[in-house]
Amino acid sequence: MKLTLAAVQELTGGKLLIGTPESEISGVSTLSEAGSDDAAFLGNEKYFHDFLATRAGVVLVPPGLPQYPEGIALIEVANPSLAFNALVKHFMSVSTAWIPGIHPSAVVDPSAKLDASAVRIGAGAVIEAGACIGSGSDIGPGCVIGASAVVGECCKLHARVVVRERCRLGSHVVVQPGAVIGSDGFGFLMGANGCYEGIDQVGIVEIGDHVDIGANTTIDRARFGRTVIGEGTKIDNLVQIGHNVAIGRHCILVAQSGVAGSTQIGDYVTVAAQVGIAGHLKVGDKATIAAQAGVITHLEGGKVYWGTPASEFMQAKKQYACIRRLPELVKDVRDLKKAAEGQNPSKS
Repeated sequence: MKLTLAAVQELTGGKLLIGTPESEISGVSTLSEAGSDDAAFLGNEKYFHDFLATRAGVVLVPPGLPQYPEGIALIEVANPSLAFNALVKHFMSVSTAWIPGIHPSAVVDPSAKLDASAVRIGAGAVIEAGACIGSGSDIGPGCVIGASAVVGECCKLHARVVVRERCRLGSHVVVQPGAVIGSDGFGFLMGANGCYEGIDQVGIVEIGDHVDIGANTTIDRARFGRTVIGEGTKIDNLVQIGHNVAIGRHCILVAQSGVAGSTQIGDYVTVAAQVGIAGHLKVGDKATIAAQAGVITHLEGGKVYWGTPASEFMQAKKQYACIRRLPELVKDVRDLKKAAEGQNPSKS
């Protein structure tokens, strides 16, 4: 399905700088690969050279560019990346028509609550007893929805997602392949016989509306009560959320991060890649934890943290600078010691 530039303007909220409203595009691509039927966008100045050489039919651009390519239609928008995403969604919705129904190989317990005319259940999926699937939801191939679990309206669960018993997903939740919602929390105690014994994990996971969960991420069920993921939070691939963790609204957790049990994370918190957060801690609203930080104490909100143990960013930078100077400082101390003992200082 083609779009006129006038329609692109309306869809993106942009302003046509160069080009005719009746011109048409039929897809989206990158600046370097786009053809005359494609839309592209300039979202980062490091791609400015590609922008000047592009053959795209139209480019979404930010305000105030100093130079334009010749013969290319341009639409000015406040945020080209965000506006371009609206075009991507449009073309994806056209190319991947959603057809409700239950695949013949799916196993749906008779007591499950769903409207077969308003949901899609993929090949080999299993919907266990008492599970509830909201209208407009799409359960991908090989997914397992456990007994009495709830999946809200308009959710998208890609292949092989597991939502274990009694866990609850809000509406418009997207879960990428292989994620597990409601796996047992990691709880063991040493018994009198000298062996570890598992502690029953009988709580649930509760996920708010408009949450995105990455591939192969695991969110453990609570020992008692709930593990909570707040509305609008986005979780990357390969993230581990421990039992009884509470994560607030509109947070970002990036790949290979881990949050240990019973930690509470506020709203609008950013956790960068490979961050480790110990258990039973509190992280305040709008805190930012930089990549590979190790958090072992409570963190106030509204600040940026880095390092292990994590500290405020400027302090952590000073500490890092000192660590880099350690070999030189050790040499200086050795030379001073030798001088004090009457020896010639090292020239190395």
